Amino acid sequence: MTLLPLPIHTMAKSPPFLSLQILTTFLTFFYLFHPSMPKTVETKALLEFKNQLQDPLNYLDSWKDSESPCHFTGVSCDLNTGQVTEISLDNKSLSGVLSPSISLLQSLTSLVLPSNLISGKIPVQLGNCTNLKVLNLTGNQMSGSLPDLSSLTNLEILDLSENYFVGGFPTWVASLNGLISLGLGQNDYEEGEIPESLGNLKNLTWIFLGGSNLRGEIPESIFELTALQTLDISGNQISGNFPKSISKLQNLIKIELFQNNLTGELPRELADLTLLQEIDISSNQMFGNLPPEVGNLKNLTVFQLYKNNFSGELPPGFGDLHHLKSFSIYRNSFSGEFIENFGRFSPLNLIDISENKFSGGFPKFLCENGNLQYLLALDNNFSGELADNYAKCKSLERLRINQNHLSGKISDGLWALPNAKLMDLSDNEFTGGISPQIGSSIGLDELILGNNKFSGELPLEIGKLTQLERLQLSNNNFSGRIPSEIGNLKQLSSLHLEANSFTGPIPIDLGQCDRLVDLNLALNSLSGNIPNTISQMSSLNSLNLSGNELKGSIPKNLQKLKVSSIDLSKNQLSGRVPLFLLTMGGDKAFLGNKGLCIDESSSSEVNSGLAICSRQHFNQRFTGNKLVMFCIILSGLVVILGCLLLVSYWNFKFGESDMENNIKWGTETDPRWKIESFHPMEFNADEICNLDEDNLIGCGGTGKVYRLDLKKDVGTVAVKQLWTGNGVKVSPTEIEILGKIRHKNVLKLYASLTKGGSSFLVFEYMANGNLFEALHREIKGGQLELDWFQRYRIALGAAKGLAYLHHDCFPPIIHRDVKSTNILLDDDYEPKIADFGVAKVAEESPEGSEASCFAGTHGYIAPELAYSLKVSEKSDVYSFGVVLLELVTGRRPIEDEYGEGKDMVYWFSTDLYDHKNALKVLDPKVVSDLVQDDMIKVLKVATLCTTKLPNLRPTMKDVVKMLVDAEPYTFRSPGSTETNGKAFL
Repeated sequence: MTLLPLPIHTMAKSPPFLSLQILTTFLTFFYLFHPSMPKTVETKALLEFKNQLQDPLNYLDSWKDSESPCHFTGVSCDLNTGQVTEISLDNKSLSGVLSPSISLLQSLTSLVLPSNLISGKIPVQLGNCTNLKVLNLTGNQMSGSLPDLSSLTNLEILDLSENYFVGGFPTWVASLNGLISLGLGQNDYEEGEIPESLGNLKNLTWIFLGGSNLRGEIPESIFELTALQTLDISGNQISGNFPKSISKLQNLIKIELFQNNLTGELPRELADLTLLQEIDISSNQMFGNLPPEVGNLKNLTVFQLYKNNFSGELPPGFGDLHHLKSFSIYRNSFSGEFIENFGRFSPLNLIDISENKFSGGFPKFLCENGNLQYLLALDNNFSGELADNYAKCKSLERLRINQNHLSGKISDGLWALPNAKLMDLSDNEFTGGISPQIGSSIGLDELILGNNKFSGELPLEIGKLTQLERLQLSNNNFSGRIPSEIGNLKQLSSLHLEANSFTGPIPIDLGQCDRLVDLNLALNSLSGNIPNTISQMSSLNSLNLSGNELKGSIPKNLQKLKVSSIDLSKNQLSGRVPLFLLTMGGDKAFLGNKGLCIDESSSSEVNSGLAICSRQHFNQRFTGNKLVMFCIILSGLVVILGCLLLVSYWNFKFGESDMENNIKWGTETDPRWKIESFHPMEFNADEICNLDEDNLIGCGGTGKVYRLDLKKDVGTVAVKQLWTGNGVKVSPTEIEILGKIRHKNVLKLYASLTKGGSSFLVFEYMANGNLFEALHREIKGGQLELDWFQRYRIALGAAKGLAYLHHDCFPPIIHRDVKSTNILLDDDYEPKIADFGVAKVAEESPEGSEASCFAGTHGYIAPELAYSLKVSEKSDVYSFGVVLLELVTGRRPIEDEYGEGKDMVYWFSTDLYDHKNALKVLDPKVVSDLVQDDMIKVLKVATLCTTKLPNLRPTMKDVVKMLVDAEPYTFRSPGSTETNGKAFL
């Protein structure tokens, strides 16, 4: 109510009314200023706000009913009224939902909750906080359609970016005329154009609409926002030529238009923006020469236009800039000699001119001011020597000048860069040796020198590079012994020394590099024996020692290794080849060793061109001693006759009992077979075990798989014959566990049969083979066999199968070899997880279980397994993430395009800096407007699953939930509520 002062004459003439007036004034004062009244309302509102949130850091502990809201952490009040005016909780790991009770804070002017994990919708009631000037909810996990908040007419800052809001683009913001800062980007709005009405916001200085599913051209009204300093419409589908009208925005400091569909040439008018500091128009379809005037933008600090089709020479003005820090123009067609003075006067920090056609001498002054950290100039036509002044570039961290025509020696100082992490000089014509000063580069992660003319011995100081993960020196002229100091490189995962002139033995100390995944010493002149210590490399996946002068036998303990590739050919080795290694490498891996042979029993398992050991030994031992031969044969006949008599007696004595035992299987089986049945089924052991090679349908690391049509109308089954050898046996405990598994997305194990060293597993037969084959099979018309809807169904089913193994089995089962070839498909393309040959029962430990051996397949192996045998469910999650990438991209886990030693995860994470570029990786043979968004959702799940740190990966239960949310719209039943599919991020 409003109290007005009464005239003096009225007050004098009306004492009763005066009393009423005084009382009313007192009550109003009491209501407005008594400390308990507003505090009660606002305290309850804030406590309800707190109750809807999870606070793992206990940041809101001070929010108590007994305290004034003004004492709450993150809360500010008006000094006069005591009412709450601001809530600021930036990056406090808060989750939960935003309570509507916030609308009771009528004096609230600022609500700042960025960089948390808050989910759910924005409550409509927030529109009642009409005094709000700042609303910042960026970087959360909020979803749903945005409510109309046009009632918040006092807003100056509105930032709802980096959430998962859906629905139409919020056109109501155009009525908020007081806005200075507007952030709506990185959400999942329906596809649409930029509203012309945004041109009404004349006070805007900052606008961020990146990643908002916007298409079409930028409306002319945007170029009337003359106060604008930052324009960011990146990561959309904006088309048309680069707008010349941008020159109207004379106050522009920053332009972000990367990852769109812009075409045409860069207009000369851009040079009119004299205040411009940053411009990024990368990943578009622009072409032509750069206008010379662009080089005169004296305030430039960031210039990026990589992944376009620009050509010609660079404007010479770039060489005179004094503020340039970042310059990235890779993957264009620029040519000619590079600007001589580039970097001479600027604090250059990053330059990437890779994958162009620059020629002539390499620029000398890129590190003139000592700030350069990243120098990337690979795949050009530079020639001549590298200037000595780079030896003084102590700030340099990444140096990639590979794939050029550079020559000459590398100065000692360049080998000794103290902050270098990556040095790639490969595919040039460099000469000379590696300086002993390389021992000063103690932070080096990768040293790549392959395909040059380097020579001399490796310095012993290379053993000081204890952080080194990759050492690639192949195809050079290095000589001398491999220094034993390499054994100090405990982080090393890849060692390539092939095609050099190394001599002497393989150092025993190399076995200390127990994180090595890839070891190649081929095509040298190494001698001596293969050291037993190689078996200590528990992570080794690929071993190549071919083309040397190695002697002696193959160490038996190499069978401990679970390599997927091995090559010991063209040496001077002798003795038996272990069957397991022969199975993994094939006979080509051992050819060219005249002294090697295989057991006669092994020759039936593997088609080999190697000699038979038993035949050679028989000829050598007995040709000269007929008497001994006769005695042995006679003794053998006596023993055989005795055994036959004993067996006959045994059968006569116990035959009736055996028959009774066989009846329970529904058939008469050989009592020597130990049979365990897990599902009702009639079969004959001889029928199972007499397999026809014509019915072979698969061969893997644990055995061969055959298709078998059983008699008695049982139907078709798949029979796996396990390789012989301790390394591939499935323990009785594991058989028992697998037999108890009951899930429609896990392959059904009918029975197991064992006798002596032979083991057979009988599984249900899957008519459509495995997922890898189905992904790459074509049906009529060149169309792929699997469309997106089938792929999604397979992804969800396989995820449910793995979730069952991880969460519903006790103890949990870790598969350890999840890959597309181990996901089988039945007649209806229902997926089933298969091949538990290396599966492990998880231990009750938060750190995971210690595996006895390395398992997995290159391209699917979680990065932590390169340095640890600690396996956990999260290793399976990583591998499943790779499968999801296969489903979304249609690519294989390993392709030449990814680069040597690289896989699909590396390619995806480095080639795509964020999800804005995701459209480019979707399988073009199945993507369409109908399923494009759904494929993106699954791609994001794959990204989470393949996170480098295991603890940041979701559980398989979470993966199932995320995939359910990513269900294609076509799959949803009529009337169901559409989910955004990204609330999990």
